[in-house]
Amino acid sequence: MKAIILVAGVARRLAPLTDSTHKALLPVGGRCLLDRMLDGLTACGVEESVLVVGHCQDQVRRAAGTARGAMRISYVENPDYQKGSILSLWRARETMLADSTLIMDADVLFPQRFLTGLIAAPAPSALLLDRGFQDSGEEVKLYAVGDRVIALGKKFVPEAWDVIGEGVGFFKCSAAHAPEYIRLLEESIQETGGANEYEDALHRLLARVPVGWVDVTGLPWTEVDFAEDLRRAEQILPRIESVGR
Repeated sequence: MKAIILVAGVARRLAPLTDSTHKALLPVGGRCLLDRMLDGLTACGVEESVLVVGHCQDQVRRAAGTARGAMRISYVENPDYQKGSILSLWRARETMLADSTLIMDADVLFPQRFLTGLIAAPAPSALLLDRGFQDSGEEVKLYAVGDRVIALGKKFVPEAWDVIGEGVGFFKCSAAHAPEYIRLLEESIQETGGANEYEDALHRLLARVPVGWVDVTGLPWTEVDFAEDLRRAEQILPRIESVGR
């Protein structure tokens, strides 16, 4: 198992906090989000984490280093980091072909149980789904029928579904499904010039390969997009640290 961490974007919605630093390096409880993420991956036995860097990449490289315990840390640069996140994942596509891969947004505070549950999921490819969300329009929503996710997006709504929840921003992609995902990434980039997000290609993938879901409803976590999210992260950190593995 390897991980791809997307840590390249500018995060303009957190300006001015992110004008001269990356939001994954913002402290929560005295430790940055990226540091907590790397420790969690190490504890789960992930072999290597590939960080896709761009904005403030020198700071990111210094903070992450080249190893965390037995886990190697390597880097891929996305020079077009001011465009959509799809270009960051495209830069790391070779990693996806080699092994099962955890594709992760770098701006999430979460308990380690998210990683252990996703890795242990019987489905070769799977997403985390939180049914206990409030729809503000900002959430990437997942729709599932039975044990399979059939659609995702902020605005797209399928004709029918059994379960709806918020996506956490972590995707376990099997090496067997990676070639089709990479093909869809390329197709989407050609259509938009790379101005869109990697979830657009993932939505297309759901119609082509079976992707399961892991229920994390009731577990504390937050994505950090706005200043109020940082405050929420500080508030829920004690609950996150009390959740077992």
